[in-house]
Amino acid sequence: QVQLVESGGGLVPPGGSLSLSCTVSGGTSSTYVLAWFRQVPGKDRDFVAFINRNGDLQNYSSAVKGRFTISRDNAKNTVYLQMDSLKPEDTAVYHCAAGPDLNVYARAYNFWGQGTQVTVSS
Repeated sequence: QVQLVESGGGLVPPGGSLSLSCTVSGGTSSTYVLAWFRQVPGKDRDFVAFINRNGDLQNYSSAVKGRFTISRDNAKNTVYLQMDSLKPEDTAVYHCAAGPDLNVYARAYNFWGQGTQVTVSS
């Protein structure tokens, strides 16, 4: 069974930076498209970014484009999300996901991590 575990969340002031990691186990990460989504209470999970299997194609939501960077290291079975110029509206639980296709919809992804809380506040 494929498992994903996120790390790196925390509290950061507006304008600050944070780096998230997600390690894939129980399978080979290079088999999957990897993505990040985020969720606030009472709302659906929103797409943040995805990256293709060999890491040379990325896509971002308009809300984070230019501020966030997704990358992956298949040798370490890990996907990363570098978040810069953080805003209070970036506050959410961030989940990584693995799936077969490049897609911005959560339902397209088969495997999910439990999430890590990111809070942007002064």
